[in-house]
Amino acid sequence: MATRGLLRVTPAVARAYFGVQALTGAAWWICVFTFSTVRLPTLGELDPLLIALPDIPLFVVGSALIAAGVRWAVWIVVPWTVLVAAGMTVHATITTDTGCGALLMIAAAGGSIVAGLVIIVGRLPTEWIVAGPFGFRAARAERTRTLLGQTSLQIAIFWSLLLFVIPAVITWVEDRWGLRLEPPPGIRIAAGLAFVLFAALGLCSAVIMATRGAGTPLPAAMAHRLVVAGPYRWVRNPMAVAGIGQGVCVGIMLESWLVVAYALAGALIWNWAVRPHEEADLGRRFGAEFAAYRDAVPCWIPRLRPVPVRR
Repeated sequence: MATRGLLRVTPAVARAYFGVQALTGAAWWICVFTFSTVRLPTLGELDPLLIALPDIPLFVVGSALIAAGVRWAVWIVVPWTVLVAAGMTVHATITTDTGCGALLMIAAAGGSIVAGLVIIVGRLPTEWIVAGPFGFRAARAERTRTLLGQTSLQIAIFWSLLLFVIPAVITWVEDRWGLRLEPPPGIRIAAGLAFVLFAALGLCSAVIMATRGAGTPLPAAMAHRLVVAGPYRWVRNPMAVAGIGQGVCVGIMLESWLVVAYALAGALIWNWAVRPHEEADLGRRFGAEFAAYRDAVPCWIPRLRPVPVRR
């Protein structure tokens, strides 16, 4: 079954990205040398001339060369952008200065890596995300009690890492970089209540996956049977909805817009790069049964009336 919904980025689109990057980079340097309101938040007390001397040819001109079709320039622009992003990150964290500059360079590095991969490989190799230990495989035949234990362990590990450890680090960095924004009053309470509801949705979905599907949420131990029960009757991916909702709620409770952005970025990556491969695997294993389910139940927005439960 074809990977429907897969994010497809062509080399032409990637070259266009580098063209935009060259133009915005050039415009940024002009503003740096013209306006202190741009220079201070992004470079602080760093000497702009010393940074511009290598950055303009390696980043701005290099990006323009890639946009013009000079493929080998990728091997210069991408490493340089990553190096500058790493340097700005360290500098901003140590000095509590230039946080905006570090954030901009991290975004540029991420975009350069993705666009550079497309130019080198000829496409966006999203299948690398679900390779090796993260590949889709059915769970070993286990008793329900064992599957529930494995599911509980997976939830404890992933929730601790994705919803507590990583957001705590992001919030700490956000404070060091001076990027915190105050949310509207009362929104933290609403986010806390929503977090509980999303957590309940995730736990319920995971239990049904183990008891009805004989599998776990982990891609390397997927269900043996197609699950059409509980929350899966309203939406195809209730655990993904729950996890992303929890991430957004954590960001709001921590008063961190970067944590909210982190959760939403995870949603985009999962939707465009991971989900199509997962659904292609489900299509290969369950055939017309999954195709009918996919056509009847939405991916993100729950349907108003649930589909009939499947025993």
